[in-house]
Order: sequence, then C-alpha cells, then structure tokens
Amino acid sequence: MAAQAQAFRLHPLVLAMTIAAGSTSVFADQQADTTAAKAKAEENVEVIQVTGSFRDSLSNALNVKRQSDSAIDSIMAEDIADFPDLNLAESLQRIPGVAISRAAGEGRQITVRGLGPDFTRVRINGMEAISTSGGTDQIGGANRGRGFDFNTFSSDLFSSLTVRKTASADVEEGSLGSTVDLRAARPFDYEGFTFTAAGQLGYNDLSEENDPKASFLISDHFLDGKFGALFSASFSQRNLKDQGSSTVRWDNVNDFGFYQGSATATELNDINNAFRPRLPRYDSYTHDMDRIGLSSAFQFRPNEDTKIDLDLLYAKTDATRNEVFLQGILNSGANRPTTATAATSNTGAMNVVDYYIDDTNTMTYGAFENATIRAENRFDELGTEFSQANLNFSHYISDDWKIEAMVGSATSKFDNPVQTTLVMEKRGVDFSYDYRGAGRENPSLVFGDGVFDPTGWTSNSVRLRPLGAENGYDTAEVNLSWTLTDSITLKAGLHYKDFSFETYEARRASENAGGVIYTADLIKEYDSGLGSQPVWLVPDFDAVNAAYNIYGNTGVFEVSKDFRRDDNYSAEEETTGAYLMASFNTELNEAPFWGNVGVRHASTDQSSTAWATIGGSAQEITVDHSYDELLPSLNLNWEPVEDFIVRFGYAEVMARAGLSSIRPNVSVSVSGSAMSVSGGNPYLEPTKAKTYDLGLEYYFSDESMLALALFQKDIDSHVQSLRETKPFTETGLPLQAAIDACNGGPSGYGESCNENLEWSVTTPLNGPGGDLKGYEISYQTPFSMLPEFWNRFGFIGNLTHVSAEMDYINTAGEVQATRDLTGLSRKTIAATLYYEHEALNARVSMAKRDKYLTTAIGRNNNDMEGTNATTNIDASISYDLTEQWKLTFEALNLTDEVDDQWVDSAGNRLTYYHETGRQYYLGAQYKF
Repeated sequence: MAAQAQAFRLHPLVLAMTIAAGSTSVFADQQADTTAAKAKAEENVEVIQVTGSFRDSLSNALNVKRQSDSAIDSIMAEDIADFPDLNLAESLQRIPGVAISRAAGEGRQITVRGLGPDFTRVRINGMEAISTSGGTDQIGGANRGRGFDFNTFSSDLFSSLTVRKTASADVEEGSLGSTVDLRAARPFDYEGFTFTAAGQLGYNDLSEENDPKASFLISDHFLDGKFGALFSASFSQRNLKDQGSSTVRWDNVNDFGFYQGSATATELNDINNAFRPRLPRYDSYTHDMDRIGLSSAFQFRPNEDTKIDLDLLYAKTDATRNEVFLQGILNSGANRPTTATAATSNTGAMNVVDYYIDDTNTMTYGAFENATIRAENRFDELGTEFSQANLNFSHYISDDWKIEAMVGSATSKFDNPVQTTLVMEKRGVDFSYDYRGAGRENPSLVFGDGVFDPTGWTSNSVRLRPLGAENGYDTAEVNLSWTLTDSITLKAGLHYKDFSFETYEARRASENAGGVIYTADLIKEYDSGLGSQPVWLVPDFDAVNAAYNIYGNTGVFEVSKDFRRDDNYSAEEETTGAYLMASFNTELNEAPFWGNVGVRHASTDQSSTAWATIGGSAQEITVDHSYDELLPSLNLNWEPVEDFIVRFGYAEVMARAGLSSIRPNVSVSVSGSAMSVSGGNPYLEPTKAKTYDLGLEYYFSDESMLALALFQKDIDSHVQSLRETKPFTETGLPLQAAIDACNGGPSGYGESCNENLEWSVTTPLNGPGGDLKGYEISYQTPFSMLPEFWNRFGFIGNLTHVSAEMDYINTAGEVQATRDLTGLSRKTIAATLYYEHEALNARVSMAKRDKYLTTAIGRNNNDMEGTNATTNIDASISYDLTEQWKLTFEALNLTDEVDDQWVDSAGNRLTYYHETGRQYYLGAQYKF
C-alpha cells in the first residue's frame, strides 16, 4: 500500500517530466525564433486597462484567467471601483470559493475553499505582507496571527485582485489555501494624463449618521512616454451603531438553591440540569473610524528591454469603539449567597420565580428575585498603520535571457493604547430573560426598578488592558529566465524573506474595584434604544477618571506587561528559498497545451521569545528552530476543442505554524514525583498538504464562461494540544529550566529529578489531519442573445461546495469528535445581475455563506460553537451625465443581515446576535 501511495504521489511529476522531455525532443531540431518568443513573453505580462466599462473589466479578467498557467480568478480595474464594497474583503467575496468574516459591519478576513486566513498568504505588488487590526472580543479581538485584515484598505487603491488557487514553483511558499495578489494602480495602466476624483456621502439607517468618502487619482507619462508617475488617495469615515444581545455561552452546571422560595422544590433538579445563559445581556456598540490610503507608483522604461517599477503604499485607520452592556449574572456560583432571607434583601439568595425548559434541555425563559445585575462600559482607542515600498526591475540580457529582481519592505503596526472597562453591579433586584418564540431576534430582558436607581451600586472591576502588535517583512528576490526554444522557457530564482513579529499587552496587578465607590455623580444615563427599558445607568468614564485618576499609571491603577507576561512575545523567521521551473507552450494532439513544472526549496530559521515559568519564577527565554521543505508543483492546461480548456494541478504546499502556538511560554514545574512542561511549542512543524485540482472551462463567447473545478487537499496534520512523555533534553528548552524546576521540588535536582528523565509535556503538536474536498461552478455571460432591452443585462455567478472533517482529540490523544474544519462553510454562493446601456449602469449582488464552526469542541458542556449562515445583498447604480461626470448610488446590506452566533448543534443557543443596519451612498465622479 505504501509503495502504491508513493507511486501515485510521484505520478504527476513523472508525467510532467515526460511531457517536457518529449517537447524538448520535438523542438530540438527547430531554431528558436527569439524575437517572437520575446513578444510572446511580453503578452503574458498582466496589463490593466481602465476602459470605464464594467463589461470590459469582466472581459479583461476572463482573458487573464483563460491564458494563465495556473488556476486563478481575478477582479480588474473598474470592476473593483464599481462594486459597492467598503473594502477589499468585500470585493474578494465575489470570487468563487471566497467567504468573508466581518467586523463592525464590514469584511475583515477571508476563507478560501474552506481554509481560513492563517492558511492564506497575501502579496501586495508582488511581495508578501500582513495587515493587522482590532476587533471585539466576540469576533476574536486583536489580530495576533498570520491572517490578513483586509479592512485596513479601501478598494479604490487597487487595480486588480487575483486569487491563485493552484501553486507554482515561482510563487513563494506559505499558503495551504491560496495566494491572493493585490496590485495597486500604475501609470502605464492608463493612456497618458488621467485624473479621477470621486466623492460620496453615506447614510446608515441604524446609526442615522452621515459617512463621507472621497478618492482621487492623477497619473501622467513623461520623457516621451518612458517615465510614468501616479498618485492616488482615498478617505472614508464611518460612524456605526452595532447592537443586539449576547449570552457569553450557556451552561448546565447550575447552583440555583431556591424555586419559588423553596430549597426542596422538585423543580430544582430540572432547573439545575438545564442549560441557562451565563450572562444574558443587551449590547450597544458604537464604532467611529477614519481610514485613509495613499498610493504612489513610478515606472521607467528607458528602452524596450528594461523596466523599473517603484510602488509605495500607505494606509492608516484611527478608530474608537464604545461597548455598553446591561446584564444579569447567572454564572455558576456567581455572587449567590447560600442562605434564604427576604426576597427584597440585598443579601438574599437568588430565587427562581418562573421558568420554561424546551425539548433541547434549554431554559429559554427564567425569572428571578435577588439577582445580580451589572452595567458595563468599555472604551477602546484603536489604530493601524501600514506602509510598504518595493522596487521591481526586469531586463532582457539578450533575446533569450531575462533577469528580474525585487526588493521591498512592509510594516504593519496595530495599537490599542486605551482599552478600559468599568463594571458596576447591584445585587438583590428582580430580573427575567425570555428567548422563546422570536426571542433570538428580539429577546426580552426585564430589569427590576432598582437597576434604574443611581444609589446602591458597587464597583465590580476596573480593567485597563492596553495592547498592540507589529509585524514586518523585508524581502528580496532575483529570477532568471532562459527561452530555451520558442515553446520552452526555463526559470530559476532565489528568494530571501525576513519576517518579524512582536506583540504586547499590559494589565493591572488586580482588576478588582480598586477603591472606586459609585456615587450618583459617577454614573450617567445611556440611551441604548434596546428593549422595553432602553435608558440605562452606566459608569461615567470622565467622572471616574477625574475622581480616581485611573489613567495615572500609579498605585492600584498601575499597568505593566509584568502582570500579563503570557501575552508578550515575539518571533522572527528568516527564510531563504530557491526554485527551478520549466514552462512550456506546445501542442498535444494538434491542440494547444501549456503549463509548468517545478520544485521549490525553502529553508526557515525561526526564533521565538516569550516568558516562561520555571520553578515558580518568570524567565524570558528564546528558542531557535529550523526546518526545510521541498515543494514540487505541476500545472497542465490543454485545449482539445477550441474554447474548451482542461486544467490539472498538483502541488505539495505548506503553511507555517500559528504565531501564538510557537511561543515558548512554557511552565516547567515539579510537584511530588510529577515533572511537567506545558505551554506553547516553538518546535511545531508547518502544516503540509498534497493538493489536486481538475478544471473544465468553456469560453463560449468573448465575455462568457462556464467552468467546473474539482479540488482535493490531503492535509497531513492539524495542530492540537496533546500530551506526550519524553526526556526534557528533547524539548529544546534551556536545560537550566529543568534544573531550576527540580531544585524547587521536594527532592531537589539529582537522580530522581533531572533533564534526562521522562517529563510529561503538554503542548500544541501536529495532530492527525484529514482530507478537504470540493467543487466550484462558475458562470458568467451577457444576455446578448436576447431581444433589445433584455440584451443589456448580464449575469455572474458561482457556487462552491467544500467538505473537510478532522479528528479533534484530547491531550491524551483520544478522539473526542470528528467534525468540520473550523471556519469552513460547506456552501458559498455569489451572484451578480448587471445592466449596462449607454449612460445607465446598474448592478445587484448577493453573497451567501453557510453556517460554520468557530470552536469544534464546545465549552460549558455544549458540543460545539459556530456562526449561522449569512446572505448579504448589495446594489449600485450610476448614470453618466457627460463623458466626464457620473452620478452614483450604492446600497449595502439591503437585507439588514445580522451576525448570529450560537452554541450547541441541537439547541442552537444564542450567544451573539447583532445588527449594523443598511448603508447607502450617494456620490459623483469626475474623470479626465
């Protein structure tokens, strides 16, 4: 069986080498027409042509897809600007297989063919980059991983987006799912002097706020067309209301002691075994964000053989977020006195007055006396600053030889200097929740009169949690290509990449009340607009700070990284890569046949630093790790019948381990005879996969295509926390850590406790993987065959279906469950119906993704956690007043889609349900 598996694994490469060898033999006796070969190479360079026509941009993207060596999908030029998208993620969701997750009502990260953001690499103008931003706790908080936050950028800055779904040797490693190429506009994309300016005024029907947007681009050619310069800028402002309800999960470990005043009521058994919301609450968020983007490009063509491109990109977002909650506290054991007293007493036991339990053992309704209520007010200041510069050079050394080189640097810095939460509470009040019927969309939470009395409130906590993350890439590469014959080109290259990452977080030593005493002057009214009691009493930030100087960083309000060492870590990766690839363009059975075959080698030296606990004391340690990967790839394309293309791709790919998983924040301890190590694992290997792609594409007119793609990824591992036993010397940790831990144990360092004995090690490990399989169907066409009027319409649509199950195991390696890969929606659909005729253009677009898991093994005894399906519908319309002036109208989220998160597959228990409203933009555009 093993021999057969290996034969199959090598089969695509053997086939490719046979084809390449045969092609060389066939054409060995032909003299290469080097001038024609050079012209052909020039034709394969991506050219962006801004024509002002939506249909033209679709045709351009289709042409690039058709001629590509690999399986790709693109959005081009006007296509981006004309979609009613807030950022790049929302543009990318139109591409087959791409699904997005949202933050503050707009796209943030993408999943491609079921694989999440950590498995997707993003390149900007040819070099890899990561952009990071912040988010609410419910959507994962600050990005400290390898995923790319697309909400940093406006779509206006870019002229093409390309998703590469099959690998080739000349594209650097690091992606298990896809490589996304973002290309900013360049001056030679336009014919001579070009000036474009646009302005829009937005309105959100939930926040009832106005949001302005503006952008412009200026470009021209100089020195008889040999030099071009371009500058573009965009600005947008958003003032968003984000509101709903949440529960912070459900639990069935209950300790309600009384039902209708009785501690022996038989109903208590049912009540305490049922799932109840831990923190049933109303949530009222407001987000205010300013986003600017700047792009410059300079191109120099001193002669026909030489090209020099300099691209500069800068983006900055500044935001504030205010989160206000009014909540009942139903956590197990939370503030529940154990003696029953009068129902009105602040020291009385919580008493269940009424309840309802449905057939999934979910207590969807509960009414209580002597409950504890908390009012929570959180304020964040957040900012992301991204900058990138890269220089590209290409030159024909001769008719047959070409050299290309690139050097660049990119930096993304996310900072959350203010993250302050004030929590005040009141005990001994009435409270009820009701999630029955339409309660998921409109729950009823009713608070007793005491909640609206400014007296009697106490301080629960003051949380000060500044944090940030910074990453950067320094990249250089050189590529050499040799036109061996007019059908074969050999290409080789060297690649160097230095990636650095650092994150910090500080906290107070204790987040308790800190001496804050809530009097009426420290409390303010807040009109949430939620529920039947919308005006709440909440802590007043300014008043509390004036009274207690909570930002003074002194006394009990001192914040320090020493109080949150686990979340202060860094990593650096230095990678050198080399590849060899042969591209061919020939015939098979007298039909066009082209593609490439190659191999890429990558060597990575990794260094990670974090705080470890050694024998009860904190030490900062650094661990080094190196690994090498050899990654073959193959892409074959055949056109057996005119306009019908068959594609096949095979590659071995890898994705580096998550940044939080490789931190050496270990705890090394000795208790009795037990010697243990737990924490991160700086020795994690990359996740690897073998990928197979088969595509069938029929181009039945210049603007039309019907395509089917089948794909499979054999993923060899899935990182999970596991326990293993091995000598401490094999952990890679400093040996002194074992010595110090033993010295802190009962017997000291010696024969019974040392680094050579077996230690219990619980860390993230490369656990069992699984297979990911799926298919994509794409269709686009203008309705040219229909009668007048109807032939002005056209359609673009795609459907993707993916399945992938993984074994989720406990630390002992035992399978707990076999479930979908987290973040995987089994089905995604995107569709656009457009109308284009003379001055009037209109579009309506839909993007749908199925529900997906966020946590495969649920918490608090729920089997799993996830997000329900979403369907977003957007529309745009434009009218050309003149050749220069155009009016635009855009409408986003027409169905008022919500973010609906749940726990437990059977109970579908509400954990987070938020709406952000419909967004409208009215604008004008000028082109010259």
